[in-house]
Amino acid sequence: MMQVGSYSVTVIEAERFRLDGGAMFGVVPKPLWSRSHPPDEKNRIQMVTRCLLARGEGRVVLVDTGLGDDWSEKEREIYAIENGRHSILAALAARGVAASDVTDVVLTHLHFDHAGGAVTRGQGGLAPAFANARYHVQESQYRWALDPTEKDRRSFRPDTFVPLEASGRLARVDGEAEILPGIHVLPTQGHTIGHQIVRIGEGPGSIVYCGDLIPMAAHLPLPWVMSYDLHPVTTMKEKRALLRQAADEEWILVLEHDPFQQAVRVARQGDGFVPAGQVAISTDSAAT
Repeated sequence: MMQVGSYSVTVIEAERFRLDGGAMFGVVPKPLWSRSHPPDEKNRIQMVTRCLLARGEGRVVLVDTGLGDDWSEKEREIYAIENGRHSILAALAARGVAASDVTDVVLTHLHFDHAGGAVTRGQGGLAPAFANARYHVQESQYRWALDPTEKDRRSFRPDTFVPLEASGRLARVDGEAEILPGIHVLPTQGHTIGHQIVRIGEGPGSIVYCGDLIPMAAHLPLPWVMSYDLHPVTTMKEKRALLRQAADEEWILVLEHDPFQQAVRVARQGDGFVPAGQVAISTDSAAT
C-alpha cells in the first residue's frame, strides 16, 4: 500500500489469462518478445488483469475491473482464464472492501478484459457489480464501443457496459478531467478511441495507471506496440509524451497486464526510455 496525496493506493490482481504473443507485440519479432514473455504451445503469453484501489476523500475508487466471471467454458479455454482465487470481488474482500463499499469505478476503456468485472449476473440478468458506484468512462469510448469496426468488434462485449447505462450509474466524461479530488483522467486515442489513463496525485511522485497504452514493461520501447491498437503510430506518440513526463516527474507507472511487475519508474536513455526500477505498490499475499 502506498500513500499518494490524500489517497491510500494499492494494486489488486483480478484474473490471469493468456493472449497471443504476436498480437501483443505487433511487428516485433518473436525471438525478441519471447525472451521476456515465453509463449505456450498455442503461442499465448501469460497476462494478468491488475486493477487499482484508491481510498481517500471519503471515496473508495476502483480503476478497471478485469474479465469478470460471465464466460463460457469454451471462452475460458480460448483465453486460459483463471478466476478461482483471482477475482476482483475476492481481491477486494481480502482488503475488507465489499462491492457495496465502492463509490467510483473508473474504466480505462470497455474492452472485455477491462470492463468484464463491471457487471455480475443475477436472477434478472447482468447488472452493475458495484451497485452504489458511479462508473466513469469517456463519452467517445462509449459511443465507439456501441459501434466498433470489424477490426476491434470482438474486443467489446456490450452486455458488460450497456447495463451500466441502463442502471443510470454511467458517468460519461468528455476529455481530460479531474473526476474526483486529486484523480485525473487523460484520454488517449491510439489503442482505441476514448481510452483514458488515470493519474492519482499532483506533479512529482504521482501514480499513473497506464491501461493499454503501456500494458507491460516490455512495451516501454516506443515501437513495441500491440496489433490490437487501432492507430499504432498515434500510440507511439502518446507513449513518448507520457514517458517524457513520467521520467521528468518520477511518476510511478502501473502496468495492468504485466505478470511479473506491478509498476515501474522510467528514465531517459538516448531517444528512448528504460525502467528505472520496479515499484511494489502492494506487497501483501492478496495482491500477487
